[in-house]
Amino acid sequence: MAAPGRRAVSGTLNGATPTIGPVNALLPRLRRGTAVTVLALVLAGGSLAGCSGGGGGGNTSCAVDGCTVTFSRSGSAEVSVLGVSARLVRVDADIAQIEVAGQTVQVPVGGQTEVGGFVVRVQEVTDQQVVVKISA
Repeated sequence: MAAPGRRAVSGTLNGATPTIGPVNALLPRLRRGTAVTVLALVLAGGSLAGCSGGGGGGNTSCAVDGCTVTFSRSGSAEVSVLGVSARLVRVDADIAQIEVAGQTVQVPVGGQTEVGGFVVRVQEVTDQQVVVKISA
């Protein structure tokens, strides 16, 4: 019951939800912005949780845009990134041979290729390490 001198207001007006002017125009943007923020956090959390080294010789660093793997050229290393394993097979000059998700590809420094639904980029090859970026 409404207070004396005031009318009770129901949740609808002639079957329509009452509006509060600019607030209703802002709601879709807030929802979209919230959805984008939540999606970014989920992807970041999934990516961060999806990276792990598999022994000496490989370090991983993950962000929303993928995982950067630094393989040591001495010894062998296998890492798990984004739910798949990746390992450096060998390097010939400036071409790295990398196995991702059980498939082997050859990628030149500065180049990229797609394998198993992932994009593999070789960012750097030195006499001590090979830096590879893997993204979905």
